[in-house]
Amino acid sequence: MASLEERLETTTEEYQKLQKDLSAAVENRQRLDAQLTENEQVQKEFAQLKPANTVYKLIGPVLIKQEQSEAKQNVAKRLDFIKGEIKRAETRLKDLGEKAEKAKTEIVQLQTVRQAQQQQDATAVAS
Repeated sequence: MASLEERLETTTEEYQKLQKDLSAAVENRQRLDAQLTENEQVQKEFAQLKPANTVYKLIGPVLIKQEQSEAKQNVAKRLDFIKGEIKRAETRLKDLGEKAEKAKTEIVQLQTVRQAQQQQDATAVAS
């Protein structure tokens, strides 16, 4: 019985850790979505620029003149990177979700076994 209790406790702790990790992964995914939206908006704005327009890049407190092509290229690279990170985050979310579901199922099974043992013990004591 002590072994069952230890397994139940260990599995419950593992499940709680997975839930925290899952929550952090969801927050990360949301942050990536915000970055993606922001960079897509910048890309749309760049598409409307005329060759004569000047682009500036903010570096610390200073605006530095930047070539349009270089700025567009940087945003495109950033978008590719963010999309890659989103795919990675999705895979992590799926993996964590599966692990959490597995741990949850194991907890339910262990609790069922524990209840059955407690009922047997109660029946044996009553007899």
